[in-house]
Amino acid sequence: MTTGIGFRSWVEAADAHGLADRLLEVLADARIVARGPKARGAIQAAGLTADWVAESETSAEIADVLLGEGVAGLRIAVQHHGAGADGLDVVFAEAGAQVASLVVYRWGPPPDPEAVRASAEAAASGEIDAVVFTSAPGAEAWLSAAEEHGVGRLVVSRFQDGSMVAAAVGPVTAKPLEHRGVTPLQPERGRLGALVRALVAHYEHAETVALATVAGALQIRSRVAVLDGVVLPLSPSTLEVLRLLASRRGEVVTRDDVLDVLPGDSRDPHAAEVAVARLREATGRRDLVKTVVKRGYRLELA
Repeated sequence: MTTGIGFRSWVEAADAHGLADRLLEVLADARIVARGPKARGAIQAAGLTADWVAESETSAEIADVLLGEGVAGLRIAVQHHGAGADGLDVVFAEAGAQVASLVVYRWGPPPDPEAVRASAEAAASGEIDAVVFTSAPGAEAWLSAAEEHGVGRLVVSRFQDGSMVAAAVGPVTAKPLEHRGVTPLQPERGRLGALVRALVAHYEHAETVALATVAGALQIRSRVAVLDGVVLPLSPSTLEVLRLLASRRGEVVTRDDVLDVLPGDSRDPHAAEVAVARLREATGRRDLVKTVVKRGYRLELA
């Protein structure tokens, strides 16, 4: 059994045809192998016991163990997950087993490809702080969509430089990311609840390493900035000015640098002065951004 939803769906389908009792009787006399705790949980919910569970939650571990024991002459039913069975049915058949492939459900294309495209482009443009992946096919499909629409490299770059967090529910889900050079955040146990806690813990840690300024700890996200625990009322352009100052960590930012992050193509130094004035007003702390005569501005660190 490779997935909990697949096993439950198999039993439900059997029940719809009046065969559930017979199926469970047969399974009770068979050796039941689970690819991880979710599959084991579904097996237990049906009143059965898994004889062995793959600790790594991978099909490769199942193949290694059973092929090592020998499967010649055995009849093995392999419950496919949404993207297949990772070749289990093939390797068992080649080793002499009689294999029945159980395709209970399949992953298919998204019902709203436009929503997928929009989310990938939003991630690439810096509008998203974290992307959470709960299945390997879903991760591969989303990353492939980003590549097809020309933003794959930008998405991977944001994951790699830490400006956007990639979080995966487990090692199998993480593989499409790792193949692209991304090391995602993962919980110790492959559970959605554990994944949420891992992501929360990540941002709690981020709070402890926030930029220390004279006005308090400063954290900047994709669309907001938090200063001393308060969300600042910043316009998008003012937020970009603050992001620029924070990225220099107390070093001087020239007026030209400020103009570069403002919308439009104006090179009027007065526009930079107005943007900094608005930033000071929004933060309520005029001492947060210091004017360096004839050079520009800098963020005052603690």
